[in-house]
Amino acid sequence: MKHGKKYNASVKKYDRSLELEAPAACALVKDLHYASFDETVEVHIRLNVKKSQSVRDTVVLPHQFRGEKKILVFCKPDKEKEALEAGAAFVGSDELIEKVKGGWLDFDVAVATPDMMKDVGKLGMVLGRKGLMPNPKTGTVTHDLKAAVAELRKGRTEFRTDKSGIVHLAIGKVSMESAQVSENLAILLEEIGRKRPSDTKGEFVSSVFLSSSMGPSVHVAVAKSEKR
Repeated sequence: MKHGKKYNASVKKYDRSLELEAPAACALVKDLHYASFDETVEVHIRLNVKKSQSVRDTVVLPHQFRGEKKILVFCKPDKEKEALEAGAAFVGSDELIEKVKGGWLDFDVAVATPDMMKDVGKLGMVLGRKGLMPNPKTGTVTHDLKAAVAELRKGRTEFRTDKSGIVHLAIGKVSMESAQVSENLAILLEEIGRKRPSDTKGEFVSSVFLSSSMGPSVHVAVAKSEKR
């Protein structure tokens, strides 16, 4: 893959064979960024999982870097007040389902009560394609709307392995303090560690790489950054 002059100049600033502790790696990613905009800091974590296994959960990072999410809640009328008071932007049942079915997707995350999933499930082609389908595994199908919406407003986000067993997730911005990005990484690794399959042998986290949106990747020393 060919890279531009700025990228190549950035690569020459460090030894790519080195594995750095998380705080140093986060600081280096900030130093290596070169774009004029506030680049996102991304982490790529390769896990030791079988092809048939998937690691999926949610995490609330201590240092947020995105604007407040617009939350949609599918629920019956008796739960609407609870959802609205918790901070949901859109609340409803059949009328919202029809609106989404028509292509409206002006929200960031969808939550549903279990009794709504029979109808919400019909939106699979619309919500599934955008990764917006409510799911019990991520806490977005629940009777406790107050708690679910509150956590989502705090920045709860989903992580999951792709087909190659890698978790890709944004954990900060280059404008943030490196200590904040490092703490976000530590919390994410801690949550991932809790999802370790019982039959996994050896190290669960095989490798961790950090990079900014446009910049080169930095290898993180797993044993020193992963909290087990």
